[in-house]
Amino acid sequence: VQLVESGGGSVQVGGSLRLSCEGSERGLTTGWFRQAPGKEREFVAAIKSGGGSTYYADPVKGRFVISRNNAKGTVYLQMNNLKAEDTAVYYCAAGRLITSSLREHSRYNYWGQGTLVTVSS
Repeated sequence: VQLVESGGGSVQVGGSLRLSCEGSERGLTTGWFRQAPGKEREFVAAIKSGGGSTYYADPVKGRFVISRNNAKGTVYLQMNNLKAEDTAVYYCAAGRLITSSLREHSRYNYWGQGTLVTVSS
């Protein structure tokens, strides 16, 4: 499994970006994590293989939406109303996980290279 992220860039506070993660196979849970300079990698959102179950970290609830197109093998992260604190490298990850583990980055088997999101005022 090879994951490739795209869609990062620079945007002003309040703006939107959509990240894409290509290569996520059927049967795998896919998650988005982010890591800001000097900080730990943190969970952002995850979606089960069927696409019916989604999970979000509290700081992004109501602003970010995760979705997937299994036919294309792609998972998306739509990010709206971006804040300066959303600035980070965003990583796509995939694996076979149970619900209680999907917020833990160490549980994922496959990772993309990351894409940088910069939000400025």
